[in-house]
Amino acid sequence: MFFFVVSLSRAQSYSLSQLEARFLKENYLLLAAKFEVSKAEAEVVQEKVWENPSLAISEVNLWTNAGSEVLSPLFGRYGKTQQVSVELEQVIETAGKRKKRVAFKRLEHRFAVYEFEELVRELKKELRQHFHHLASLKNRQAQLVGMVKLFEQLEKQYRRQTLQGNVSKADYNRIHNELLRMQKDLVDLEADAESSLSTLQILTGINDLEIEKLLVEESFVSRKLLLPKDVISLIADQNIGMKKQSTAIAMANQQLELEKAQRTPDLTLQLGYDRGGNIMQDFIGLGVQIDLPVFNRNKGNIQRAKHQIDQEQLTYAALQWELEQTVQRYKSQLLKYENVLNQWSSEMEGEQDTMVESYRKHLENRQVTLLEFIDYVQSHREARQSFLELWQNYNNTIEELQYLIGKDF
Repeated sequence: MFFFVVSLSRAQSYSLSQLEARFLKENYLLLAAKFEVSKAEAEVVQEKVWENPSLAISEVNLWTNAGSEVLSPLFGRYGKTQQVSVELEQVIETAGKRKKRVAFKRLEHRFAVYEFEELVRELKKELRQHFHHLASLKNRQAQLVGMVKLFEQLEKQYRRQTLQGNVSKADYNRIHNELLRMQKDLVDLEADAESSLSTLQILTGINDLEIEKLLVEESFVSRKLLLPKDVISLIADQNIGMKKQSTAIAMANQQLELEKAQRTPDLTLQLGYDRGGNIMQDFIGLGVQIDLPVFNRNKGNIQRAKHQIDQEQLTYAALQWELEQTVQRYKSQLLKYENVLNQWSSEMEGEQDTMVESYRKHLENRQVTLLEFIDYVQSHREARQSFLELWQNYNNTIEELQYLIGKDF
């Protein structure tokens, strides 16, 4: 029974990798976005098919007049005065228009795939950053709960000593006010945690997710060595935004090729059958129809497509410059965070916790004043909070770099 309970409790805990696995499997936004890729694939298939031929039946007479000629019957005794005309038409596209449209649709499909990948990376970054935020809150909560219990004990002791006249009312009020402030901070922290937990529940589909079930790191772990040395050169090849913009340039070029092909008119092949409408009783004729490119040479659309190419290329250059500057800024900030975080250690944190207990004993023995004790507790809380904020910013910066580069380190 003991091992069963332990294994059950372990199964209810979630690491960051486990949350990401649930996110990829259960997130409704991703499931819906996959249909956009499927729709783009279907459009490629649709663009490959030929235009349907058209069939026209006309000149069918429902009655006869006195001047009608007598023809051979169609079947039996019917049709001696029946006239009918049947025409079959098929459009034949020239200049490779269909292939060019298929190529354009394939580029649209690639663009849809990149948009799906971008959505995955955006939501994954959001999930990770909320996880890091909750990890910071969990550590702060553990410290703050211990502090609240300590001051609740002190508040009871000082209330009793105040009633006995051994401690001044002012000292009791200081303890009481500090306890209220800590309780208020704890409530704010729990509200903040509930907001981030709600986001993780939506992203992963885990309704019973709680902050206690998160498996978080207990100390700072450097990730600087995982950062690629050629981080700037990876942007053009890995960044989803750059891939999308590169595809947009290819689509603009393909659109120009299609507009140039539109200058060449299409052919319409005709096959006609006419009964009783000409000098022949049963006439079969062939024909071809073509538009004469006299007034419309599609110059306006060709010029527009050229301007679109120039616009997309300038957008690509601007995006590349912006991404390079942003990555450089994040990389520099990451190194600054790491230099400061390296000055903290888990041993130093344990020593500070021991110092709080030591100060409490000194307070009971009147070796330190109440103000000195409260001041040290506040400084200890602020130092721990500063460390956790730096740790969270450090991890969030890592996630921003991974998102911008388009690759997990």
